[in-house]
Amino acid sequence: MTALLPRIEIESAPNPSAAVIWMHGLGADGNDFAGLVPELNLDACPAIRFVFPHAPSMPVTLNGGYIMPAWYDILGLNLVARQDAAGIQKSERAIVALIENEVARGIPYERIVLAGFSQGCAMALHTGLRLPHKLAGIIALSGYLPLADSFTAERHLANAQTPIFMAHGTQDPVVVLARGEESRNALAALGQPVHWHTYPMQHAVHPREIADISAFLAQVLGAFARAALEPRVRSASRPNATERPPSGR
Repeated sequence: MTALLPRIEIESAPNPSAAVIWMHGLGADGNDFAGLVPELNLDACPAIRFVFPHAPSMPVTLNGGYIMPAWYDILGLNLVARQDAAGIQKSERAIVALIENEVARGIPYERIVLAGFSQGCAMALHTGLRLPHKLAGIIALSGYLPLADSFTAERHLANAQTPIFMAHGTQDPVVVLARGEESRNALAALGQPVHWHTYPMQHAVHPREIADISAFLAQVLGAFARAALEPRVRSASRPNATERPPSGR
């Protein structure tokens, strides 16, 4: 049995009937996005338990072997040329254990959203789309689809129509925009309902992005949420505003 990761939990109201499990980026921890909860407009949502797990610390090759919180090792700047498949799969098991923990607490799979930023985004996509139980949605921020070569064979039909909110900064120097676009295109080519947003920012979170995440949560968790959102890519560009940089990558 996989031990549960240490984590921060925040409930938007008593007796939550939905959950959002949100993975941070490289070098950060669960605190990185916990402070975002009060900024979300959750008026159209049921009570939500937000779960912000802390990734284990490990040596990261890209950073000279420096030990830091990471979901998997980063072997090079390219991100996808060489990948730590074993590390990704180990973190996948840890995230699945968190999902199962929420189910054991009374929240059904279809009321759970997986979210992540950067490396956490990669884990949300990798884990959510292979899960054999239908989820409410996936929020994928400033990241990419890892192990894309094996994705078609390993994806599970249970989440083939699960809506994905994907967002990326047009000036991102860490996970370049093209990497996010490649992932978006790969998912859309398989019929995955991708809701694509870009914002004038670097590797960060944009104020308009927070509003768009709120709207997405209302769509997939709200009282009138549809079983599946329209299966096509939706594009949105946003005007300038002050961006909020998370600490992780």
